[in-house]
Amino acid sequence: MELLCDLHVHSRFSRAVSADMDLGHMYQWAQRKGIDVVATGDVLHPAWRAEMRQQLVPADEGHGEGLYELRPELREPLDEAVPRSCRRRVRFILAGEISHIFKKDGAVRKVHNLIVLPSLDCGDQVAERLLRLGYNLHSDGRPILGMPCRDFLELLLSTDSRAYLVPAHIWTPHFSVFGSLSGFDRLSDCFGDLTRHIFALETGLSSDPAMNWRLSVLDELTLISSSDAHSPQKLGRELTRLCLGDPPTFAALRRALERCLPEEFLGTVEFFPEEGKYHLDGHRDCGVRLEPIERARLSGLCPVCGKPVTVGVLSRIEALADRPFSPEAAFRPPRARPFDSLVPLTEVVADVLGRTVASDAVQRLYFRLLDQVGPELHILRSATPDELRRAADPLLIEALLRMRRGELRIVAGFDGEYGRVGLVTESERDHKGASLQMGLFG
Repeated sequence: MELLCDLHVHSRFSRAVSADMDLGHMYQWAQRKGIDVVATGDVLHPAWRAEMRQQLVPADEGHGEGLYELRPELREPLDEAVPRSCRRRVRFILAGEISHIFKKDGAVRKVHNLIVLPSLDCGDQVAERLLRLGYNLHSDGRPILGMPCRDFLELLLSTDSRAYLVPAHIWTPHFSVFGSLSGFDRLSDCFGDLTRHIFALETGLSSDPAMNWRLSVLDELTLISSSDAHSPQKLGRELTRLCLGDPPTFAALRRALERCLPEEFLGTVEFFPEEGKYHLDGHRDCGVRLEPIERARLSGLCPVCGKPVTVGVLSRIEALADRPFSPEAAFRPPRARPFDSLVPLTEVVADVLGRTVASDAVQRLYFRLLDQVGPELHILRSATPDELRRAADPLLIEALLRMRRGELRIVAGFDGEYGRVGLVTESERDHKGASLQMGLFG
C-alpha cells in the first residue's frame, strides 16, 4: 500500500511559522491533503516535546514502532472539521531541522539538516547532550548550532544508532550543503569520515530528481522530497511515496530510504522546480531575474545596481554537474524513481478564477472540491474527469489535466521569490469561467 510521507515540517515553535502549526491542525490538514505520515518538526525543542508527550501515543497500539498518533480523545472532535471524503489514518514521525553555522577551511558554512528520531526518549537524550554543550534549544524550534555537521552527526549516532540525518533542501543558496552561498562542493567535505552514514538527500522545492540525476556523485543516494511547511496549509506540497508494510514502522521507513528498492521507495511528488523561490539567479530588490547564461554574461553582477546576484539552484547544479542537460532522455541512475510534478490545488483554482489564493472564492471552491471529490493529492494526481465534475467547471478540469501533462507557463522563481504559474489564458477565463464564477456568487 502506498503511503504519502511528508518528512520535513516546522512547528509553531520555529520563527516565522504560522501560530496554528500544532499537532491538531497538522492532523486535520494531513487528512485534507491525503498524507499518511507527517513529521512533527522541531523535535529538539523542549516545550514542543512536552506537548508531543501529552498529545501523542505509539501508533497502532504500539505495533507501529517509532511512529505516533494523536490520542483518540483528541482525534474525534478534530475529525468533525474534516470532510468524510478525506478522513484517513495519520501517523507522526519525530523529526526536526537543525541550522549549522560554523567555520571550516577559512569560510563560514551555513547548512540545514533534517534529523529523524526513533523515540521521544532519543529526543530527550540528544537535547540533553546539546544543552550540556551550552547550546540554546529554547528560543527557536530550528536550533542554531555552531557545531560542524560532521560532529553533530557523530553526537546523533552515538546517542542512538537508529537515528539518521538527511541534508535538507540541498541546493538552497543560503543554508544548504551544496548552496551557492553556504555550502560545499562534495558531501565528504561536510561530513568527512562519517559521510557513509548519509544515505538520503532532500532535493528542495527548486529542483526535481531529474536535475539531480546530472550529478554522478549522487547516484548512490536516495532523493527524497518534503514540504518544509511553515503552515499547515502548505503540508504535502512535496512528498515521498513509500510502501512500508502493515503497520508501518520507523525501522521500515528508514530501511526504505536506505535501500531504495523499487517495491519500497515508490517515488516522489514534486513542485515544478521553476516555481521554487530559488530556481533562477537574480536580485529581488531590483526585480532582476536571470537565466544561468545571462548571469555568466554579466559576470554575476546585477545590471541595475551592480551588486552580485544570488546564484540559484539551476546554475549551481550546472556548475557541479558532470552529465549534460537532456530533458528528453535524462540519464537515470539505479536509484532513480518516478516523480509527479504538481501545482498546489489552491493555485490551480486561483488561476482559473483569476483571483488570489487567499480570496474567499478560491477557498470556498477548494473546500467544495475536498468535500465532493476527496483529498487534494487525489484531486491533483488521479481524480477522473467524472469525479471532478461533481464540483468542478470544465475549465478547472482542463486546467488540472494540463497540469498533469506539464502544459503550463511558469515565470520562474529567483532570490527568495516564488515562481508564478499559469494554466489557462485570459480569454479562456473570460469565456469559460463565467458560469463557474456565477455559481460561486449566485
